[in-house]
Amino acid sequence: MRNVTKDNITEAFINYMGEETDPRLREVMTSLVRHLHAFAKEVNLTHAEWQVGINFLERAGEISDAERHEFVLLSDVLGLSSLVDMLHSTPEGTSSSVLGPFHISGSPPLSVGGDLRGETDAQVVLVEGRVKDPEGNPIAGATLDIWQTAPNGLYSSQDPDQDTYDFHGLQTVGEDGRYAFTTVKPVEYTVPSDGPVGDILRACGRHPWRPSHLHFIAEAEGFRPLVTEVFPEDDPYLDQDTVFGVREDLVMRYQTMPAGSFPEGGFDLSGKVAEDYLKVEFDLTLVPA
Repeated sequence: MRNVTKDNITEAFINYMGEETDPRLREVMTSLVRHLHAFAKEVNLTHAEWQVGINFLERAGEISDAERHEFVLLSDVLGLSSLVDMLHSTPEGTSSSVLGPFHISGSPPLSVGGDLRGETDAQVVLVEGRVKDPEGNPIAGATLDIWQTAPNGLYSSQDPDQDTYDFHGLQTVGEDGRYAFTTVKPVEYTVPSDGPVGDILRACGRHPWRPSHLHFIAEAEGFRPLVTEVFPEDDPYLDQDTVFGVREDLVMRYQTMPAGSFPEGGFDLSGKVAEDYLKVEFDLTLVPA
C-alpha cells in the first residue's frame, strides 16, 4: 500500500499477512494490532512516550535470566496472568492462580507425610487434603509440585543462603488421593521491585506486596493440570494482592492444634512435635481433560 494513513494502517497490517498464516495466529494478531493501534489513537501516544515503552521492554529483557522472569512479573502485576487463569478455569474444579516467576523444575520426591521444614525451628504447619475429581472421587497417582517461601520471605531461587530445592517437593498421592506434608508458615513478601516492573508499580502508586501462600501444581492422567495457590484468611494483603492471585475458593484457615494431637504415625515428624502446631486442610479438585 503506497498511501498508508492513520486511518488505514490497521487494515494494511491485516492485509499484509500471508494466506498461509495459521488461522488462530491470524485471529490473535489481528485483534492485538487492532487494540494496540486503537490504544495509541485514544491516548494520542507521543514519540517520547513510545520511546519510554521501548526502553522499558529492553530493560525487562536485559534483567531477565534463568531465575528472574521480568516479563512474567509484568504480566502478573498487570493482571494479565490472572485474567488468563480465570478465562480457563471452570467452576467444577479448584480455581487456578498465578504460577509466579519463582517456580523451578526438578523438585525432589516428597513422601506423603514428608517434611519440608528441614532445620528450620519455626512453628510446625501440617498440611493435608485430597486430590479429587468433581464428583468427589479420589484421583489415585496424582502428583503435586509444592513450593513456598522460606520464613525470611525469599524463595530458594532468590536466596544464595538456601539450597536450590529448599521448601520444594514433588509428592505422588496413593489410591485414596490423600496428600500430606509438614512445613512452616510461608510469609507475605514483595515481588521484585528493583527493575522496570517496580518502576511501574511506583509510578502508579501501588505496593509490591503479596499475601503469604502455598503453591501447588497438581497433575494426573486424564485431567487438566492445575496451577494454583492457597492463602490464609487472616493475611493482611489478602484483599490487595499486587498480582491479583486470590480467589474466594483458595482461602484457607490455620487451625491451632495442641502438640498431643499430632498424628502418631504417617509423618516424618510423628513423635517429634512438642509444641502447639498449625493445621491446614485443603482439597484440590481437578477437572477431566
